[in-house]
Amino acid sequence: MMHDFDTLQDSLYKRFEAHMERHPTVDWSEVQSKLSSEMLQTLEWMEQTGGEPDLVSMPDGRLLVIDCSPESPVGRRSLCYDDVALEKRKKNKPAGSAVATATEHGVRLLTEELYRHLQTLGEFDLKTSSWIETPESIRTQGGALYCDRRYQHVFVYHNGADSYYANRGFRTYLMLGTI
Repeated sequence: MMHDFDTLQDSLYKRFEAHMERHPTVDWSEVQSKLSSEMLQTLEWMEQTGGEPDLVSMPDGRLLVIDCSPESPVGRRSLCYDDVALEKRKKNKPAGSAVATATEHGVRLLTEELYRHLQTLGEFDLKTSSWIETPESIRTQGGALYCDRRYQHVFVYHNGADSYYANRGFRTYLMLGTI
């Protein structure tokens, strides 16, 4: 596959400039210096699947690239939570799982902490929902967690990990370093 990393970096730069509230103390040159070709491949996948990745400065100094699309990325919906759930499902299996897809592309699902922080930077998932990283204690009982924003409030819910819906996808993040 031929990669057009110049076009990708141009898109990332424009989004970076348009949303300075997500990273108020970071210069673009600092971001560019941290981008390896492997990271660019991952960011290209995030972009192509509708994630609209952008840099987010965390309160603890971590720099993360997070899917900042208004709704759960359209190219990552209708998947169950993980491959264990996918194997359990006997009828109407989805095309795959959120965790396996993220892992295959070198990223992780947002945690509840990251999801809630993202929601302080804008309003996301007003019509969709997103699987989030689920604690093993819930997962071993067959459940998985997802989030959305309704009524100006961020909700965390549970569902069977083998469930999947056309309006539920997953958001991911990639660690760039610290400031």
